[in-house]
Amino acid sequence: MAEAWTDFRARQLAFSAHLRDPRRNEVADIEDRRLKIYRELFYNNVENCLAAAFPVLRKLSSDAVWHERVRDFYARHRCKAPQFHRLPEEFLRFLEEVRTEHPDDPPFLRELAHYEWVELALSVSPLELSPELADPNGDPLAQPPVISPLAWTLAYRYPVHRIGPDFQPSTPGAEPTWLIVNRDRTDTVRFMQINAVTARLMTLIEARPEASGRDLLLDIAAELAHPDPEAVVAEGAQIFERLRARDILLGTRRPAAG
Repeated sequence: MAEAWTDFRARQLAFSAHLRDPRRNEVADIEDRRLKIYRELFYNNVENCLAAAFPVLRKLSSDAVWHERVRDFYARHRCKAPQFHRLPEEFLRFLEEVRTEHPDDPPFLRELAHYEWVELALSVSPLELSPELADPNGDPLAQPPVISPLAWTLAYRYPVHRIGPDFQPSTPGAEPTWLIVNRDRTDTVRFMQINAVTARLMTLIEARPEASGRDLLLDIAAELAHPDPEAVVAEGAQIFERLRARDILLGTRRPAAG
């Protein structure tokens, strides 16, 4: 029985190796017509999933380049997450850690793939914007503002939100591209381009959850050596309202139960 199991296990490994990389792993004792059915079935499932998750990247890639890239992932990457819906995350990890630089890949490839993955990750996140997270009527200047757990502040070297068939930059921008990507209360994933000051405010809100919005804005004014700190506070009040309108700012921290 042990020998039979060992032989079966060896055949399983040989079969799976062939499916992942048939050019380097032949299976001599099975008719190729039968193997082709499995090769196409397994590969097409993976390729269809990735094409749906990275539509812009797919559109920018020729068929030959796209399939070579996916087959490279399929052959060489060892997924850590077993769930099929996390396959795009594994593809991103492959691009960042395994494939590295490749002559067929545009310079913005990894950043664009990350941006497209973020939209998917937020859309399938189990988190909900429940009422107990924040007081929606609170004053974010006077009280600690609360950012949605479904809002991610991101910085890219390339303007990834603009990349498409008619715009494919070959060099990074002069300044970082700051974006907030979030899922709102209607479960719609949206992006908002922001400046460095808003990005800094988002970082401080996360880092100092007990501080009022006014205190955070005054800290930013000090960092900027701004001659009129109250002007920064006034501009910050408008930023808070724009963030609140997009469900990025949920309100203010509720007082702890006594």
